[in-house]
Amino acid sequence: MKRTGNTILVTGGGSGIGAALARRLADRGNTVIVAGRRRDALAQVCAGRAAMHAMVLDITDPAAIAGFARAVTAAHPALNVLVNNAGIMKFEDLASQRDLADAEATIITNLLGPIRLTDALIDHLCARPDAALINVTSGLGFVPMTAAPTYSATKAALHSYTVSLRAALAGKVEVIELPPPAVQTALTPGQETRPGYQPLDAFADEVIALLDPAPTAPELLVENVKFLRFAEAENRFEPTLRALNERAAAARAAQQT
Repeated sequence: MKRTGNTILVTGGGSGIGAALARRLADRGNTVIVAGRRRDALAQVCAGRAAMHAMVLDITDPAAIAGFARAVTAAHPALNVLVNNAGIMKFEDLASQRDLADAEATIITNLLGPIRLTDALIDHLCARPDAALINVTSGLGFVPMTAAPTYSATKAALHSYTVSLRAALAGKVEVIELPPPAVQTALTPGQETRPGYQPLDAFADEVIALLDPAPTAPELLVENVKFLRFAEAENRFEPTLRALNERAAAARAAQQT
């Protein structure tokens, strides 16, 4: 992926990882479009940066995605990089029958959303020079958090889909995966200050540094996610699963006391 001179679309760009990466990418000499549901939040992310632009997108609505794709390519015909970052995470109890609304919303947002938006933009991207696609997955796609099973499953599915995209688009669009570890964002209640989670700025700085080497790695792996990413390959999946979930539960419990 080129370091500078790109026109980049970042979904979920109104806060958290999306906002932090979008600002840094703009500061490196790229034009950046941040997309999300809340225009006011997007405007705050863009404030003071002439190279940043805000566009409203409801990633859960297929018709809205189709209309957005037409609008963004008309307004920014040089668009050559898509960062599928929008996502939600809900805690769920699998031990008894429950309302599946949260699970269904998670699948629509985290999996169908990126699939639909990629599909809507793929012909445009394939026609652009130096095109790239970055899918933000999660370390939990490799070792699940059992309290957030649908979130973990959608990220595992998006990892698999990214592998397929990379093969299908070889020579046309560079496909990159970014699986974050636990990062201090507003993804779940209390997470912005949760002990043991990587500070957002440190994470974003590390990701930007990983984009510098040429060629760009197919997976952007910050140090904190390698514990999860390589658990199965290193034959330590079960102890990693236990450790992850014990630490996560303890960190949540500590904030509630």
